[in-house]
Amino acid sequence: MRDSLDTTSERRPGGRTARIRAQVLDAVRTELAEGGHEGLTMEGVAARAGVHRATVYRRWRDVGGLLVDVIDAAGEINWQPPNTGSLHGDLAALNQEIQESLVVQPSFAIALMAASFHSDQAARAQTQLWTDRYAQCEILVERAIERGELPAQHTDARSLLIAATAPLYHQLVLLRADPDPQLPERAAEAAVLAAAAGAFSARQEESV
Repeated sequence: MRDSLDTTSERRPGGRTARIRAQVLDAVRTELAEGGHEGLTMEGVAARAGVHRATVYRRWRDVGGLLVDVIDAAGEINWQPPNTGSLHGDLAALNQEIQESLVVQPSFAIALMAASFHSDQAARAQTQLWTDRYAQCEILVERAIERGELPAQHTDARSLLIAATAPLYHQLVLLRADPDPQLPERAAEAAVLAAAAGAFSARQEESV
């Protein structure tokens, strides 16, 4: 099945361009994860991708351009938020995904965060990606309201989602602590309890 899809893509106009982009972005991910932003160069990416460096310079211009395209490609992935049947389960599953992306060695997610501090282009692209991902995950809160797990109105979904996921980044990125297998579920439970108690009431936030 995969081979036949690859063959079909080769016959489409622009198929070679798509293949080159995939090769280059794969190389960027590997170079960034292994060597960080300091080790990311146009020449290194071209060599790893097996593409002439003139092609890389012509299409992406500089390292910032490569980072932006890698981030854009992440946004193109057909990722869907978890749907376990409960808000607690959904948030715990989301947190588990986040934890796995942060503890894998080398962690491309952490390397990309660090790189965004060295490139205004990458920082803007990553901010947009995070904004889009949080918006996509707001359906978790909408489903919870429909199931009666949360107050019918005035729950600020973005604030709830940030509160549920933030402990993972604090523990693994800021403190560089060892992963806690219980943290994804514990952070999810704390956020659900707080939300049920009205801690993320949009009406309250508007009145402050």
